[in-house]
Amino acid sequence: MAFYRSDEVARQREAALALGAGRWARAWSVRQAWHPATIRFDRPNRTLPVSLTGATCGLDCAHCGGHYLAHMHPIWDLPAQGGVSSYLISGGCDALGRVPVTAHLTRVAELKQGHRLNWHVGLVEEKDLATIAPLVDVISFDIVGDAVTAREVYGLDVDLDDYMHTLELLERYAPVLPHLTVGLWGGRIRAEREALKALAQHGVERLILLVLIPTEGTRYADRTPPPLPEVADLFLDAREWLPRARLYLGCMRPHGLYRQALDELAVRAGFNVIVNPCQVAQRTAEALGLEIVWGDECCALD
Repeated sequence: MAFYRSDEVARQREAALALGAGRWARAWSVRQAWHPATIRFDRPNRTLPVSLTGATCGLDCAHCGGHYLAHMHPIWDLPAQGGVSSYLISGGCDALGRVPVTAHLTRVAELKQGHRLNWHVGLVEEKDLATIAPLVDVISFDIVGDAVTAREVYGLDVDLDDYMHTLELLERYAPVLPHLTVGLWGGRIRAEREALKALAQHGVERLILLVLIPTEGTRYADRTPPPLPEVADLFLDAREWLPRARLYLGCMRPHGLYRQALDELAVRAGFNVIVNPCQVAQRTAEALGLEIVWGDECCALD
């Protein structure tokens, strides 16, 4: 799906690179001060995504509508596991935003043997978290910046404080890698900066940034991703506000020319990891003097 015409993407890219007041130079200085001159590019072909619920979800979220669950492997019908070194354990949520993490524990324990597990748990309850903790290597957790976005996208009556309290709970049991989707509110940036500020105050050491993909068959199918200058502005804020944190550009982001420009901007903004990078990301990294390190698993497992 082409979200913007090629000339519009080019215009947006130039506008993003023209952001004033030395923003790009400051962000790059932060990267140089706190991070080695390396960048990791991941192609996670050795991580198998597994759903505990198949394609079933109780939320019908505006940006997903179960579409992405349909591309995961139901835990009761997994393919041959040759070449797999890790699993993403996820699934649909119930009406309160909780993934049924204690379902199929015997099977999950079998998968854990000789493999690492990255879990998506949603707004998990502590008793369930304590149950699965021995099977967890890392938890991926989505942060939403305000109650309006949570209500419109997920249909949940929660706010940023609820997400931060859950983050604190998760960290008592396992390493956690927060995720923040730019433009989650129908392609518009709304409360992402509030989330960034909360995460910076919390002192997170790693953060994955994603970008909304308007997806056919969902309520956001007719939207467009957020304009590149707005995304770049947020990327630069993230680099400056979380100077010591490793910043990731995750796999969930639009394709096409928009993605190519996005990847370039992420490299220039001082990101540390890009999943499934475009060739332009590699060329930009090399031009900036970065050594490229390749990975083959889900980025949360680095």
